[in-house]
Amino acid sequence: MIALLLAPASSLAYGCADFLGGLGARKAHVLRTVTVAVPGSLVVELLLWPLLGATFNSGAVLWGAASGVASAAAFTLAYRTLAIGPMNVLAPVTALVSAALPVLVGLLQGEELSTSASVGLPLALVAVVLVSAGPGAVSARPSWKALVAALGAGAAIALQLIFLHQAPSGSGVAPLIIGRTVSSAITLTAAAALHGRLGEEKPAYLMSAAAGILDSLANLLFLIASRTGDLSIVAVIVALYPSATVLLARGVLHERIARGQLTGLATAALAVTLLSIT
Repeated sequence: MIALLLAPASSLAYGCADFLGGLGARKAHVLRTVTVAVPGSLVVELLLWPLLGATFNSGAVLWGAASGVASAAAFTLAYRTLAIGPMNVLAPVTALVSAALPVLVGLLQGEELSTSASVGLPLALVAVVLVSAGPGAVSARPSWKALVAALGAGAAIALQLIFLHQAPSGSGVAPLIIGRTVSSAITLTAAAALHGRLGEEKPAYLMSAAAGILDSLANLLFLIASRTGDLSIVAVIVALYPSATVLLARGVLHERIARGQLTGLATAALAVTLLSIT
């Protein structure tokens, strides 16, 4: 039951973080936004260390570092996908892969689904695609390079979640600290190497930092949820994070919600309800 409460909260935090990160990226080069968000999230996790504890054993360090590399790859490939477009087609591809791979890993590890979950799980995957698809998704045709980038971004997001799940359950927030340290190092190194190409615009510091804080909170909630529940269930609920992004875009930016996205939101609500029935 704890996992089924924390997974939607993690999804909400991820969606809000994406929304703020996207707004921040409109004001300056994406990499400038990331160099504020990622180290900012590391600070949050360091502050949580005395409260939640951390055991830096070999498993926590190994899986945490792997999640950090996957996280850095996810940022790179996701923004590469955004640059190529069209995102209303590619976002569902990324979201579906990020949801499906952890589900597959969970089932291969022997997780068993209840009757209601067996219905809710495929519904949730359908909802992920519908919610992520923006207006005009049916008519737009992406290039093969864009599809590869979208698939890679989804796989990287999925691997980050899978690696965090594999970390020892008694390691506290150590995997998060190690992972964010690694991703921060990679991001800052990339920013330094590409400094001349980032432009003169300054990032939206508060917005970018807020995105990092929310992303850190989302990671923490996912880690606790996956330790107390099944990866296959937790991951697919977390993958519904575009729902929060879509609703925020509607409420704050007054963006139109496509009919398919409305259907996806309703499907997501039904799927989560079914997944919560034990």
